[in-house]
Amino acid sequence: MTIPHTRLGNSGLTVSRLALGTMTFGLQTEESVSRAILDRAAEAGVDFIDTADAYPIGGDLQTVGRTEEIVGRWLAGRRQNFIVATKAFNRVGPNRWDLGLSRKHLFDAIDGSLRRLGTDYVDLYQLHSDDRRTPLDETLEALDHIVRSGKVRYIGVSNFLAYRLARALGRADLRGLTRFISVQPRYSLLFREIERELLPLVQEEGLGVLSYNPLAGGLLTGKHRFESGPPAGTRFTLGTAATRYQERYWHERQFQTVAELQRAVAESGLPLATVAVAWVLANPAISCAIIGASKPEQLADTLAAAELKLDPELKQKLDDLTAEYRQGDAGR
Repeated sequence: MTIPHTRLGNSGLTVSRLALGTMTFGLQTEESVSRAILDRAAEAGVDFIDTADAYPIGGDLQTVGRTEEIVGRWLAGRRQNFIVATKAFNRVGPNRWDLGLSRKHLFDAIDGSLRRLGTDYVDLYQLHSDDRRTPLDETLEALDHIVRSGKVRYIGVSNFLAYRLARALGRADLRGLTRFISVQPRYSLLFREIERELLPLVQEEGLGVLSYNPLAGGLLTGKHRFESGPPAGTRFTLGTAATRYQERYWHERQFQTVAELQRAVAESGLPLATVAVAWVLANPAISCAIIGASKPEQLADTLAAAELKLDPELKQKLDDLTAEYRQGDAGR
């Protein structure tokens, strides 16, 4: 298997078109299994790893940082062979300043991530979410300082609205501060809102896009059943993030759409998961899709998407079946 690579936006950074997401490591997935997942992805040619200081998702203050620690131990002796991305924003400690995008928190957060990852630099440092309580200029100045210190090579954002990203880019350009090279939004056949404003903006501004949740929390594997309820041991029931995932995806309309997609894909003989990730990668604005797993064998279908070129007729059918998801979450 050959995983294609691409430049991340207009930057000089080259990344694999599939990145391995690690948000399950340390809670849903124990360390030995997490290492096996990392091994499987690396063997396939994925050399881009995405994590965050607050992972594992759904954990609490006792589990914060566990994912970075697992990734760091796995990276020992091979750090130079991988592009490593992490994030900051979410609460990582009991103090009032242990979250957000203040200068205080970002300086503390990058040092904590470097320590847990066992490295002296991060390739891509991302703002995990927007912080309306901190002035954009303060955040941008802090990031610029972190880049100039050598602790970070590039910066990006995640979960930003288009207008807030546009303001941040404008302020950075005006003041000559380090510019974001990427965004990391949620994007899948069941969540297409970003096509309306965010993707046109990043294409015009030359930013790369790392899309997460390409399988809509696992719904686009087709293995879940609405009438059976959220399955135990998955992100729909595990930890503090379970409610968020149920609100995003566990609606009868989404399941109806998945059934329609399965029928549309059936003639191709391909797994729905493979087609769903390939559909994300077929959008010219998307640089990379972040895939994850709770078991190594689950990667087979998503890794196959890197080499799949969708038939234009099938892609159009998928577009048509999911057009309503450009307007917002259906089924609410």
